[in-house]
Amino acid sequence: MPKELSSTRERQRTELREPQRWKVTIYNDDFTTMEFVVMILTTVFHKSEADAQALMLTVHHSDKAVVGIYTYDIAATKAQKATRMAREAGFPLRLTYEPA
Repeated sequence: MPKELSSTRERQRTELREPQRWKVTIYNDDFTTMEFVVMILTTVFHKSEADAQALMLTVHHSDKAVVGIYTYDIAATKAQKATRMAREAGFPLRLTYEPA
C-alpha cells in the first residue's frame, strides 16, 4: 500500500505594529532669516504658506517648535535635507529628530 503524503504547514503568528514615530524640531537662531525658514517649511515639510508663517513665528518667540511627526526614515531625511539646504545658503539653522 503506497504511503500518502500530507502537507501541513504550521501557522506562525506575527504581530504587526505601527512604526515608531519621530518628531522633527526646528530651533531659532539669530542668523537664519525668517523668509528662509518659511521657504524650508513650505518646500521640505510641505506646509501651507499660512502654516509656515505661523510656525516660523512660534519658533521665533519660543526658541523651538515641532515641525512634524513622521516615521524614522522620513524624519531623518527631511531634517537632513533642510539642514543641507541651510548650509548651502550659509545659515546655521538647526533641526533635530527624536522619538515622539
